[in-house]
Amino acid sequence: MFGFISQKLRFLHVLLNRERNKQDNHSPELTQATISRNLDQNLKLFKDILGTSNDIIIREFSFGRDRKINAALIFVDGLIEKTTVNQSIIKPLMYDSHLFSLDETNVSSNIDYICRAMLSVGEVQKTGSVEKIIDGCLYGDSVLLVNGAREALVISTKGWESRGITEPKTEAVVRGPREGFTETLRSNTSLLRRKIRNPDFTLEVIKVGKRTRTDVCIAYLKGVVNPRLVEEVKRRLKRIDTDAILESGYIEQFIEDAPFSPFSTIANSEKPDVVAAKILEGRVAILVDGTPMVLTVPMVFIESFQTAEDYYSRPYYATLIRLLRFLAFFITILAPAVYVALTTFHQELIPTNLLITMAAAKEGTPFPAAAEALGMGVIYEILREAGIRLPRPVGSAISIVGALVIGEAAVSAGLIGAPMVIVVAITSISSFVVPSQSDLTAILRVVMTIFAGFMGAFGIIILLLWVLIHLSALRSFGTPYLSPLAPLSFSDLKDVFVRSPWWVMLTRPRTIGWHDPQRQEFKLNPEPPPEKPEE
Repeated sequence: MFGFISQKLRFLHVLLNRERNKQDNHSPELTQATISRNLDQNLKLFKDILGTSNDIIIREFSFGRDRKINAALIFVDGLIEKTTVNQSIIKPLMYDSHLFSLDETNVSSNIDYICRAMLSVGEVQKTGSVEKIIDGCLYGDSVLLVNGAREALVISTKGWESRGITEPKTEAVVRGPREGFTETLRSNTSLLRRKIRNPDFTLEVIKVGKRTRTDVCIAYLKGVVNPRLVEEVKRRLKRIDTDAILESGYIEQFIEDAPFSPFSTIANSEKPDVVAAKILEGRVAILVDGTPMVLTVPMVFIESFQTAEDYYSRPYYATLIRLLRFLAFFITILAPAVYVALTTFHQELIPTNLLITMAAAKEGTPFPAAAEALGMGVIYEILREAGIRLPRPVGSAISIVGALVIGEAAVSAGLIGAPMVIVVAITSISSFVVPSQSDLTAILRVVMTIFAGFMGAFGIIILLLWVLIHLSALRSFGTPYLSPLAPLSFSDLKDVFVRSPWWVMLTRPRTIGWHDPQRQEFKLNPEPPPEKPEE
């Protein structure tokens, strides 16, 4: 059934592409177009392409010994640093003493001379391609056109407003770095470069999106990463044919392995230290301009229960906290379903005293346990969404007060029993322990409760087996999703349920960093100094 639908969708996609190509054939082709020697023709061409927007600035001026060389500077107001444009480009061209060295009869040599001797800017590129000139202009560069020259100078003058580096609110830590990615791609790459000061650390940029032309950066460490993984990431990115890429979530949905699975096969993080650690294990990071969320591939399921602070704290407490995360994950998906199964089908498993107490609390309530659990679950999700979307001072008050008032009022009115409120409260608190899986736990919780309402514990076991089989079949860029548990790798179990000391973790994960498995030397465990012999 799904194959038939997928085939029809591909056929429709081909037809739409054909129609789009027909329309595009009537538009001017920019990929092979070059500028002419006539400045007026070039300005007319760029005005036609860039339109009449008031933020497109075209500054025409004359320079040279007798002011006989006409030129124009094109830039986008708001994307450039005005001090650089005024002091490092326009002022030297109009008032510098090097003007007397210009040959007004040989404009081509003047372009080279201007680039070498007159512009005090770090990055300058010569090009005659109209497409490259437009891309540079729209990305914050200034373009210098000179009458009589077949090439233009694309000068780096980027200087737009951006958010400063702050602590990410989605991944707060007690111990560890408190810096997070921003919405500026170059700032994000510099944060990673500070963590990995290695010449093998490679950054490659691909433009994705026909309308937005968004910069997507691939970051990896040569010699550690599998070259096939890098090529696969590039292949999936290059096959994206869409108008806009505005956030890394767009990229994630285009390149993931199992789009119909509720489990995410691509990890994301807002912390440079987390992304750097994954790159050092042999993963590939995908940075998208305009968002602080960085994607990393491949992903394994165990990553959801690992945090950056686990590796900064001592291993004993980190192991305890990690086991609590596993416990909280199972509580948040199973607690309502187990309660419904016990009170509806398996009352004999409840101790007598507790059963009498629960029966007395539920006496007079009009709805079955499954309906109560689903209704309270929906109310909880509404309160959670309201707390997120409302302004922060109001949102926290709505969440806390709303939960207390609604829960107390529902019990007092006899609509639900008090034990159900306790179960829902424990479930909601447990869902906060593993925030990266909050969307997954909400889906599994509802499905588990429905199965438990129809078939009791038998339904819960069937669904758990289906989830286990599905997880075993998942892959993330060729890596088994349940590794190192399936397939089992004893050497990698030191960082699954427990967090071993750093001097024990000698090798990278076998399914990811097999290209260069060893990451540290043997026998690095700390030892006391030898005792001095008595004299």
